Amino acid sequence: MTAPLLEVSDLSVEFPQRRQRLQALDRISFTLEAGEVLGFVGESGAGKSLTGAAIMGLLEPPGRITGGRITLQGQRIDGQAESVRGRRIGMIFQDPLTSLNPLRTVGDQLVETIQLHLGMDAGAAAQRAGELLDEVGIDRARIGAYPHEFSGGMRQRIVIALALAPEPELIIADEPTTALDVSIQAQVLALLRRLCKERGAAVILITHDMGVIAETTDRVAVLYAGRLVETGRTAEVIAAPRHPYTKGLMAATPNLDLVSVDTVLPQIPGSMPSLAALPPGCRFHPRCGDVMPVCRRTAAPFIDGVACHLYGAQTQEAG
Repeated sequence: MTAPLLEVSDLSVEFPQRRQRLQALDRISFTLEAGEVLGFVGESGAGKSLTGAAIMGLLEPPGRITGGRITLQGQRIDGQAESVRGRRIGMIFQDPLTSLNPLRTVGDQLVETIQLHLGMDAGAAAQRAGELLDEVGIDRARIGAYPHEFSGGMRQRIVIALALAPEPELIIADEPTTALDVSIQAQVLALLRRLCKERGAAVILITHDMGVIAETTDRVAVLYAGRLVETGRTAEVIAAPRHPYTKGLMAATPNLDLVSVDTVLPQIPGSMPSLAALPPGCRFHPRCGDVMPVCRRTAAPFIDGVACHLYGAQTQEAG
């Protein structure tokens, strides 16, 4: 049995404050195989982007990893992610304008990235840059253009080309289509999935949109207030979500075949708790319609892909 491409075990992240430590991630564990697309989904503040930042070694101070381990093909990288960042793990950020240097042509930026990570000479790097533009659907004749000369969707394609240029084993895409309209979103996500599948690269796709998860990912991980609450094959989780939070996310996702102008979508009551005031027990219990007494006292263990007392051994105690 070969080791997974990426293995994250009991990852915990804290932000020390003057009077307390804010626990932003609480023992997150998952694996990722080569060529697989794993989706992280949840509301803002769930810990999705923070998990990606921890893997990349891009936690903003005073945030720090306080527990667990991260391994890439068996090599431990937590605390030393700079050795693999860019070359073995690529990143696609939400806003392409913040990822591209407005004062340099896209060709210059691609060539620099290729030379830095692959050691090619200028001529070979320029040739490879043109090929990458072709692969993401941009005419290589525009290699001398600046970022502002492209549309939002085309800029995101260029960012994908930059992330793929060093031929990484893993791509972390953090809300890569949020700033794009729906039709362009679908094109960019399909492009990312196709190119990564062709290269055998794995993808962690971070999003708040269950529709994007359903269309793009092989497996899904649902996060809430820094904890993993459900994982599984995407088709299975979509068809039969188990955790009440996952059910709420699914119910709030519109089905265009069923909704009308008069349709009112269900909403999950309340909001994500502040890190400074996390509830005891299950962190979702103040918003949960299935809450039991045990939920207010004890966090459910993560068993068989879900962390919920509805499926645990302690359910009888709740009665």
